[in-house]
Amino acid sequence: MIKLQNIQKVYRTSTVETLALNSINLDVAKGEFLSIMGPSGCGKSTLLNIMGLLDNPSGGTINIADQTIDKFSDKQLAQFRNSKLGFIFQSYHLINDLQVLDNVELPLLYRDSTAKERKALASEALEKVGLSNRMKHFPTQLSGGQRQRVAIARAIVGNPSIILADEPTGNLDSAMGNEVMDILINLNRNEGTTIVMVTHDENMAHKTHRLVRLFDGSQVQ
Repeated sequence: MIKLQNIQKVYRTSTVETLALNSINLDVAKGEFLSIMGPSGCGKSTLLNIMGLLDNPSGGTINIADQTIDKFSDKQLAQFRNSKLGFIFQSYHLINDLQVLDNVELPLLYRDSTAKERKALASEALEKVGLSNRMKHFPTQLSGGQRQRVAIARAIVGNPSIILADEPTGNLDSAMGNEVMDILINLNRNEGTTIVMVTHDENMAHKTHRLVRLFDGSQVQ
């Protein structure tokens, strides 16, 4: 589902060159749940952003869902992200002025769908994460665990084949973290969604199929 070959990422200023990723070769199978671990600053989020087509590598090739991405225009990249990828972030990135249902609908605004279809899909996604009774609430009226579940509903509302999660349990206590993790495991197991998750939590990482470790921008396991 995801194939990275010799991925490099270098950040340059007029005086400093920083190697963020060094010769990453990684295959993620369809239906796999992969976790990525490593110390802060080792390149985990950079790698996830490159997989999610939010950042360009300095070298190497990316193949996602049998599509080689290198020659895509910005418009093609945006359309591909919207149709194939779902994103979950540590800090939720919900819009506080919008109700929960409207937040979940957001990715569908870039598709050719009616308001009725969007509401139906968003309601279905919220039901999957156990929040069908919170649709009219605002994010500030929810707990951290509930807000992360809204973020998961937003990520899955367009039925993506891949979910990329950056520290999805990082801001939660252990009980809420386990609830969020159970939702991701069920999505992977029951719907075959491919998931790549960056985490600092060994316990969460060992619930996934495979663990990759990074250190100083290089893959060490």
